Amino acid sequence: MLITFEGIDGSGKSTQIEHLGRALKSASLPVSIFREPGGTPVSEKIRELLLHSATEIDPVTEILLFSAARSQLVAGRIMNLLKQGEIVLLDRFYDSTTAYQGFGRNSLQLNDIRHLNRIAAHNIVPDLTFYLRIGYEEAELRLGERVKDRMEGSGKEFYLKTILGFDEISEREERIVVLDATRPADEIHRAVVEKVREFGISV
Repeated sequence: MLITFEGIDGSGKSTQIEHLGRALKSASLPVSIFREPGGTPVSEKIRELLLHSATEIDPVTEILLFSAARSQLVAGRIMNLLKQGEIVLLDRFYDSTTAYQGFGRNSLQLNDIRHLNRIAAHNIVPDLTFYLRIGYEEAELRLGERVKDRMEGSGKEFYLKTILGFDEISEREERIVVLDATRPADEIHRAVVEKVREFGISV
């Protein structure tokens, strides 16, 4: 089973993935956790370039790099784990590409992005996606004064368009569960676990 977590930076995705991963492991269930971009040596090198490079990156180049990192992760790790019956938790997947590079960057037409997403994901579709929805101002407060990476420093207008993208995607895709990311973390975790149990997973 592939479970993905989506939302803008500061939404609390990593916290919820950590909580769910711990709960699954406590129930003696096989689980693997990855982040995007990353998860393989090649994908981690692409991550470094995308998030920490001072070099200006063209929007089309950016979306192709994200997609390349995803393809390597799916082909190198995720496909085999799913075949073995593992539960895979993923911090971002192609919904982020549609929201960030499609709506935020306006890099390509949305139909072209959907086609690219299918290719990069090797036609794998998440079984369940949690979208942790949060407003721009609240997310900024959570991020605080930490040094932002290249994506996080893209500005308010970019993030407002990205949030709109996530909202539109969540309305279109039945696999996506929208959660209010401003709620206490333990309440969100309980909602996540309740939904996961609907798939027959005893956690």
